[in-house]
Amino acid sequence: MTTKDIIKITVNLVVIYLLGGLLIAFVYAKTSPIMFIKAKEEKEAALRTMMPEAQHIAKLGDWEPHEKHAEYYAAQECGELRVTTVKDEKTGKTKEQKECIDARAIGYIVEGFGKGYSSYINVLASVDKNFTVQKVSVLHHAETPGLGDEIEKEYFLKRFAGKSADNLVVIKGETQDKVEAISGATISSRAVTEDGVKNGVKMLKEKLSDAGEEKKEDTGKEHDHGPHS
Repeated sequence: MTTKDIIKITVNLVVIYLLGGLLIAFVYAKTSPIMFIKAKEEKEAALRTMMPEAQHIAKLGDWEPHEKHAEYYAAQECGELRVTTVKDEKTGKTKEQKECIDARAIGYIVEGFGKGYSSYINVLASVDKNFTVQKVSVLHHAETPGLGDEIEKEYFLKRFAGKSADNLVVIKGETQDKVEAISGATISSRAVTEDGVKNGVKMLKEKLSDAGEEKKEDTGKEHDHGPHS
């Protein structure tokens, strides 16, 4: 092979590499906003299911478990639910905008992350005013199919109801007051229980228990995740 052939092959490879990079960048630029919007919609839908009796879900703040952005919320009852119709300046469409007046917290919802076997597991947990877990939901993960992905199943998530932070401990085998591990997926079970959920509940207690209901309750319109009657 001559020097000329080597140069030609090198140039062709560089061109292919650059074109491939540009194509990937183009696809990412097109799909990233769509993926972001979809993830936001999925999270808002999940928030509405965490405490169905709440009329309004208000964001209270942010925190960073495992250096990942997460949020926590107050689940509220409204003294008055004011509904107005507004027009979207971009689309021209009208939509209902709801404002919660004289809001009262009936519980809290926290987003968390647990370090699993092959991924960081993104969870939501709702608690009552005593910081007792009411419900847990798994938003995203990449755990092993057929083993770790059992964390999404209802039979496992039901094990959290009624647990305090002290009881959020994984046990191999049957247990009444702790959380039974998924067979063959103890690491994933612990990631959800002792990392994602427990640390989230502990953070809520530290932030909110001393001051009672945090003053920063948002009755505005940006974080109106419903549900409403």
